[in-house]
Amino acid sequence: MSTAQQVPDILSPEFAANPYPAYRVMRESAPLIWHEATRSYIVSRYEDVERVFKDKAGEFTTDNYAWQIEPVHGKTILQLSGREHAVRRALVAPAFRGSDLERKFLPVIERNSRELIDAFRHTGSADLVADYATRFPVNVIADMLGLDKADHARFHRWYTAVIAFLGNLSGDAEVTAAGERTRVEFAEYMLPIIRERRENLGDDLLSALCAAEVDGVRMSDEDVKAFCSLLLAAGGETTDKAIAGIFANLLVHPDQLAAVREDRSLIPRAFAETLRFTPPVHMIMRQSATEVEVSGGTIPAGATVTCLIGAANRDESRYADPDRFDIFRDDLTTTTAFSAAADHLAFALGRHFCVGALLAKAEVETGVAQLLDAMPDMRLADGFEPAEQGVFTRGPQRLPVRFTPVSG
Repeated sequence: MSTAQQVPDILSPEFAANPYPAYRVMRESAPLIWHEATRSYIVSRYEDVERVFKDKAGEFTTDNYAWQIEPVHGKTILQLSGREHAVRRALVAPAFRGSDLERKFLPVIERNSRELIDAFRHTGSADLVADYATRFPVNVIADMLGLDKADHARFHRWYTAVIAFLGNLSGDAEVTAAGERTRVEFAEYMLPIIRERRENLGDDLLSALCAAEVDGVRMSDEDVKAFCSLLLAAGGETTDKAIAGIFANLLVHPDQLAAVREDRSLIPRAFAETLRFTPPVHMIMRQSATEVEVSGGTIPAGATVTCLIGAANRDESRYADPDRFDIFRDDLTTTTAFSAAADHLAFALGRHFCVGALLAKAEVETGVAQLLDAMPDMRLADGFEPAEQGVFTRGPQRLPVRFTPVSG
């Protein structure tokens, strides 16, 4: 097994600036690293990360979430296992697939996207991150839950603090305190709304969560609050970075942007390839239940395992020419890219596969199509080169574009 000294450290400025060369070194010569600062074992090869996520042998748990996310969200569905997890997932999943998603929430998605675009469609310029991507998914989730979108600034501040807490690999005390403060503030905001909604059920997602029952089990106020907190953070940050990532990738590959502009059925391909090439979430942690043999050595029982999605998704043994963005690649299956059978790892896999994957797909398909309609000749601002930022989650912080306004 390797030590972190042999490759650029995941907490180093060099790694933060561009982790992909470090990922390659890890996969090739250090597929299992003991990382002292995070007290975790780092795995980077596709076969190992896939094995941890699928967990067919019961070797890995989400027990690490007790210290990693419970301090900011409360106890969520992510920490549960077995029957308890299955029942809770059955309570929340229907809203995120099939007829509920189509009937109830697609109009919400379309309306929120259009409202944001209307604010800049006539100007000839926009920052796709600040003006659209950071606002769109949070607005959609607030709308779905039946919350007041006027509170957008608070939601955004809360989820930013939560994501900073989750990505606080260096243990910054101020970031920890801000994350824990957010849990208190969000509870004070949400619990009265949940209690009121139970008395006056509507057609929104929060009402559905309050009323849902499976095998006699209903969600408590605390369960509902924790899920809403998780939804805002996970659904906000990741879709935000996915939309920014799609456009960053397409704008620097004009031929592929032109193809998507001409044939909108290619949007899911562009999304799937973005999830592989520049995933919004670069690392997810699990805990080993038993001693496990992986590439490069042995992980002891009870250890934290850091799975490098960003590295696994560029594994040469899994993808041809993995450092090339190519929406037409034939080793990534678009039809399964948003299901637990996905052959990229951006949504995890197995029983903890992202429950919001189809919601994210609906948001991205709608948003990309509407943005292309509003800005048919969209191009990067002169001299601007997109750059990703972040370690735990990663994406462009700015994406200034220019275009000729069209009426509509």
